[in-house]
Order: sequence, then structure tokens, then C-alpha cells
Amino acid sequence: MKLIKTYFKIILLSSCLYILSCNRTSKYVSLEGNINLKWNPSHDTQTINDAVTGLRWALSYIGAYNTNTKTFGISVKNDLIRINLKELGFQEKTKQAILKLNNKIKKTEAYKHNKSLDLGHYISLLIGVSKHYYKFVDIPKDLNELLSKYQLKPYKGKIDNSLVSLQHRVIEYSNQSGLKQLFISKEIDSLNGNILEFETIELMGNGQLKFGIYDETGKRKLSANPQNTKAGKPGKCIWCHESKISPLFTPQRNYESYMSHEQLDDTLVFYKNTLFEKQLTLTKGVDYNKLQEHTQMELLYISFMEPSAKRLSSEWNIPLQEVQMKLSSLKTHKHKEFSFLGDLYHRKDVMHYEPYNSLEVSSSIREKSINEVNYID
Repeated sequence: MKLIKTYFKIILLSSCLYILSCNRTSKYVSLEGNINLKWNPSHDTQTINDAVTGLRWALSYIGAYNTNTKTFGISVKNDLIRINLKELGFQEKTKQAILKLNNKIKKTEAYKHNKSLDLGHYISLLIGVSKHYYKFVDIPKDLNELLSKYQLKPYKGKIDNSLVSLQHRVIEYSNQSGLKQLFISKEIDSLNGNILEFETIELMGNGQLKFGIYDETGKRKLSANPQNTKAGKPGKCIWCHESKISPLFTPQRNYESYMSHEQLDDTLVFYKNTLFEKQLTLTKGVDYNKLQEHTQMELLYISFMEPSAKRLSSEWNIPLQEVQMKLSSLKTHKHKEFSFLGDLYHRKDVMHYEPYNSLEVSSSIREKSINEVNYID
């Protein structure tokens, strides 16, 4: 009898230990997918809802499917926003890459002290770091690998009067099959016809576009060559295209063996409209009827990269006068696009005054960076 009682005690103890172990593991996995983000207002009229909208667009740009309801991955308490990677509908490869970044963030002095990271800082690391972006949206390192996934149509368009390219461009594309399509632009030397670089646009399953930049040999680049084009980094492509296929904005000459200007423009408008129709059927992501909402994301990363003294006071949790005294030797400027942000500093100039060390960001979100960081490879 004693032997039987002892046996049952062992079984009961083992079961309890197993349950405790499972609970701990489950709790750990759940917490592992979370990160806390602090909203520090970009300007006086910005609200926490504006900030969440900006975050939703940023997550959508890197492949999130589920961002349109409070039950999916985003929760808010006062000025803190928590995101849970497991609930946002990311592809597994994307989720693991973001998790690497989140873990790096959590090990910093700033995150350990504040139990959070500035929201604009986080978006700058998601969208404004080319290698991070390429990893999140799965842009191959070699152009041939990308081309092997598509069948390009036999038609080509030529552009000699671009608002973006400083050279001539040749546009090719595949058929639009559901939410799958490729556009590829070759930057062509207008004098000798040599290919200078490539830029690609693909459709993603959540309705967004993703962007790649390749050199003349087909090797992936972090940014476009400013001598050839104003395209900049993928972050600038996101800003310029606004989640849509852009038509022609300027008249072009017609060339033999290429589509006419009218044919090319009609084709681009057709694919733009059919994409928009598909985007409107998606209910769990951003609202493609409100494309201007993407500006809320840009205000978040712009105000981080170019903060006002008032924003830094909130971010650093020190009085405004103290911030102004610390930065008294620095010059301020106005933002060309959003002058209402007030008198601004450059992040590279103020980072030395931060009270706690955090992850450095690339020197520019949109343009070729002097210092391009990478925390996930």
C-alpha cells in the first residue's frame, strides 16, 4: 500500500512539475514576442491614436497582415504601446528577424531603464535600415533569384523624362496574378545605353509594395546611386509610392521597339487600379481608402531623426529648460515638408546627450546613409 501511495505521489509531483514547466515556457514565449514602445509626441496636436496608426502602417510595410483591430498584436496603455509579434500575421522568417532586433533592443541600457523604446526610434530601425528592411520583406541578394520567380511580359516601356531618374529608364513587368507581380526598372546611360542599376517593385500578400535596389551586375544595394537617380533607400520608395503603382507624371518621347508613352501610362494606370481594388478587399490590415494615413508613420520617424527640444524632454524624461541648456550650442532648423514641427535638431548631434545608451540608427531614413547600421545579420 505504501508503495502504491509513493508511486502516485511521484506521478502527481511529476505532473505538477510538467504543468509548471509548460506554463513557464508558454509565458516566456509570449513575452518574447512582445516589445514596449513609448509614444513621445511629435507635435502638439498629435494623439496616441495617430501614433498607433503610424505604427500600423510601418508594420504593414514590412509584411504584417493583422493590424486593423485591437485584438491583433497592438495594445495601448497611456503613452505605452505594446506589440506582440505572434499576433500580427507576419511570415515566420520575418517574425524571427524582427525578434532578433527586439532582443538586441531589450539588451540596451535605455530599454532596461525605461522598460520601453521610443516609438519613432523603433520605426526608424524597421523602415530606415536597408538591411533590416530587405530581411523583413525577403528581397533576394541576387537579382537573378528574384527574376526566377516571375515571367516578364514581352512589352517594354522607355522613360526619358522622369521625375526620379536622372538617366533613361526601361520598365518591364510581369502579369498581375492576385497579389503577385513584379515591376523592374533599368537605369540606362542616356549616351551609351549601358545599364547602371536596377530598381524593383513587388506586390505583397497584405496589399503593400516592397522595393529592391540592385547594381549593374544584379547585386543588391543599400541605396540607389544619387548620380543616377533620386530613388534613395527603400524607405524613400515607400514614402514616394504611397502603397500604389505610380503612373507617368510627365510626357515622354516614343521609341521604336518600345511601348508608346500612352500605352505605358495606360498599362500602369490599369495595374494601379486593379491593385487598389484588391487592396480594398483586405479587412485585417491598414485602410487603403485612407492612404494619407501613412503620413502618421513618417511624422514618427521624422520627429525622432529631427527632434524638437520639447520632444527630447519627453523622450529623455528631463525638464524642457534642461534640454535647451544642454543643446544651447547646437543650431536648429525647420523641416521642409512639415514646418509645424517647429525648431528641430539632428539626431546625430543630440545622441551624445542621451541619458542612456540605445541602438544607433542609420544616418538617414530615405537617402544614402554615411553610416548604415545592421543588428540582425
